[in-house]
Amino acid sequence: MFRSLDQIGTLIIHCADTPNGRWTTVDEIDDWHRARGWKRGEAERKLCQPELTSIGYQFVIYTDGMVMPGRGIFEVGAHAAGYNTPSIGICLIGRDAFRMAQWDALKRKIAELKEELARGVKVGSFVREIKIIGHRQVNPAKTCPGFDVPDWLAAGMVPKAKHVLQ
Repeated sequence: MFRSLDQIGTLIIHCADTPNGRWTTVDEIDDWHRARGWKRGEAERKLCQPELTSIGYQFVIYTDGMVMPGRGIFEVGAHAAGYNTPSIGICLIGRDAFRMAQWDALKRKIAELKEELARGVKVGSFVREIKIIGHRQVNPAKTCPGFDVPDWLAAGMVPKAKHVLQ
């Protein structure tokens, strides 16, 4: 299913819940999501990552900081039940400690998406605010991501030492 930019108001940060530092790819995540019964539409696959049949996230940040696309941003995700249409899912590989390259890539991706969404939707002379939250902010049963997103934002997007993998 497709959506327009004006329907997107939230960036939801996730973690893959894999061992910290272990290399994991979008192909592996796609396999996990396929096993859960998730499926992308044919039209959506034609526009972004056609080989990925089931991935729920729009972006995945590898342990080396490379940002890999999953679903396109106009494609409704499958990453946060009840919140998929108005959000973009960004997944960090790991559980609760991430390499600085991942933290830096996350900050850059958030800035890029906020700029892209702001260009796409303006209300009068004001640009609407884009919320940035963790998966656990919309599903208290989750511990994903393994850090507190509101605290990270309040600290100027500087991670606590315990969340930095050396």
